[in-house]
Amino acid sequence: MEKYIHRVQYYETDKMGFVHHSNYIRWFEEARSDFFNKVGAPYTETERRGIISPVLSVSCKYIKSCYYDTDIAIKVNLVKYGNVKFVMKYTVTDAETDELKAEGETEHCFLNNDGKVISLKREWPEMHDYLLKLSESE
Repeated sequence: MEKYIHRVQYYETDKMGFVHHSNYIRWFEEARSDFFNKVGAPYTETERRGIISPVLSVSCKYIKSCYYDTDIAIKVNLVKYGNVKFVMKYTVTDAETDELKAEGETEHCFLNNDGKVISLKREWPEMHDYLLKLSESE
């Protein structure tokens, strides 16, 4: 999977000139959305089918600071996939130097619009099969 590129904005920095830690979590979401667009499951289509995938947990290990007006690259991998849950891993690097900046994970589940856990295999079998194959290749 190719990397998602984000240009660090001034408003994402704090008084010390570093990117505020909360923005890494937002970048994970941007990269995850881009990932699902590329695999044919954009949020608009998923939601049209009555499927949502809320975040159950998130973690981030900050390694080196990011700064304003630099491009960062976020590699997203589907590292674990089950019928009702999945885990994504994120690797954040400087897009130019490839220096490691942060690593993180998010865990999600599949729900219907009523908030009940659903089986992606039953609700969208083609996407279930694709994500299963993708997770096995990571």
